Amino acid sequence: MFRDITIGQYLPGESFIHRLDPRAKILSVLFFMIGIFAVSALQSYLFVAGLTFLVIWVAGISPGYLLRGLKPIFLILVFTVGLHTVLTPGEVFFQWGILSLTIEGLQRAAFMALRLIFLVLFTSLLTLTTAPMALTDGLEKLLEPYKRFGLPAHELAMMMSIALRFIPTLIDETDKIMKAQKARGADFESGNVWQRAKSMIPLLVPLFISAFRRADDLAMAMEARCYRGSEGRTRMKQLSYRTVDIAMIAVMGVLTVSAFIWL
Repeated sequence: MFRDITIGQYLPGESFIHRLDPRAKILSVLFFMIGIFAVSALQSYLFVAGLTFLVIWVAGISPGYLLRGLKPIFLILVFTVGLHTVLTPGEVFFQWGILSLTIEGLQRAAFMALRLIFLVLFTSLLTLTTAPMALTDGLEKLLEPYKRFGLPAHELAMMMSIALRFIPTLIDETDKIMKAQKARGADFESGNVWQRAKSMIPLLVPLFISAFRRADDLAMAMEARCYRGSEGRTRMKQLSYRTVDIAMIAVMGVLTVSAFIWL
């Protein structure tokens, strides 16, 4: 399951999506996240699905690779679908004791599941097509106007970038610890839910220790290189919007507004 997590990964490429300004991609994802919660009709979700797979095709990323990244949220999807199916009032088509399944509940559950799937796919596309340093620079540039209100834009962007960068590292570390624990007789797959949760303790403790050790090593490395935040820092590559970047932001903005008006 841990190997299937795609958020935080980066796949180098020369596609149209890869070459976009990171700020344009971040804003496009934000518009998409807002718009996806505005749509409520089947044809709207079909349009969103077509848009998503069009972007995946243009980015040159295998759809199977992205869809594999949905495995870690499978339990969340099941839990969400179950809650909406049971708790949403409406026309009952199946009754079992105090539990009743409604048609409206199934419809809302399906739409909520689709929202989660599209959100994960689009967020994964952002990190898969944007280098970590470019993502940091883009976030910092977008947060720069708020510096006048005391917001530490550079520090926030750096923290977000480090968090995304270390997701694959922690996944690899988790896989190594699991293999080591299994070699010592640990069982993470058998038993009920509570037994499985209890069996994760031997995995979580060394994982937390490893994460804190890596954080300490990173802090020492940054101090050794005289890192002092954004003061006096320069960039070799300056970000600048191109016509295609502005066009992408405008298109996603129009689609988002249209979602609230017509969809």
